[in-house]
Amino acid sequence: MKLCTYQGARGPRVGVVVEDRLVDAGFDGPMTALIAGWGELRPRVEQALEVGDARPLSQVTLLAPVLRPGKIFAIGLNYADHIAESQAQTPEHQVWFTKAVTAVNGPFAPVTIARTGPRVDYEVELVAVIGTGGRNVPEDRAAEHIFGYCVGNDVTERFWQHRTPQWSLGKSFDTHAPFGPWITTADAVADVHILDLSCTVNGDVRQSSNTRHLVFNVFQQIAHLSQAMTLEPGDLIFTGTPGGVGAAMTPRQFLKPGDVVRCEVEGLGHIENPFVAEA
Repeated sequence: MKLCTYQGARGPRVGVVVEDRLVDAGFDGPMTALIAGWGELRPRVEQALEVGDARPLSQVTLLAPVLRPGKIFAIGLNYADHIAESQAQTPEHQVWFTKAVTAVNGPFAPVTIARTGPRVDYEVELVAVIGTGGRNVPEDRAAEHIFGYCVGNDVTERFWQHRTPQWSLGKSFDTHAPFGPWITTADAVADVHILDLSCTVNGDVRQSSNTRHLVFNVFQQIAHLSQAMTLEPGDLIFTGTPGGVGAAMTPRQFLKPGDVVRCEVEGLGHIENPFVAEA
């Protein structure tokens, strides 16, 4: 099932995407509440699919699937080719940073290049959405805690990222976490570790890889994070980006106003964001 958040007449609503159509999910709360109560609420959503009116997806404004996640964590240096282009060593331990929840952005919404941060770069990523919360999750049980998957762009301001040892500020500018276009529930993804992913800038392919190249796979990431904190429904995990980022090109290629970045993950859809100057 593909679950989205869309702009309804009276505010954000949860919907179900079926091919090129959207049906309201018949649920009045936010996506996080639907995720938390999914075991009980899924039959209601399935019933809404049977009786609800479908509208063309092209006539709907899709918002970020989870408008206000409790936590956004992202792993760095998690594809071998990105490690090589970053002139770094393969990490012995997982390297994590946070993205502020105010960075959340819609799958097709503009991304701002801030006046104070013009060195903006793209990073296509598979995003895992936590379903069942928990602490100290064993790796072999981690799949049970994933609600679904999205496409994400870990937009990064490189100067702010690298001028200190801590990356979080450079990763947390407003609008710099677009993701979506919907959540594909985990039961609809046969194997999350064999998915192609790609990123284009103005139609030119910049990144192209497959999740089988993850250094630490998705389940290892959940097991590791949950040793430190309780994971909760709706938390987002950006699982790493492959090689091909603009900062590693010669000369370096940072994004500029007017650029359009498209990120895609096999079977999960795509997001496409125009980049604009801060007003």
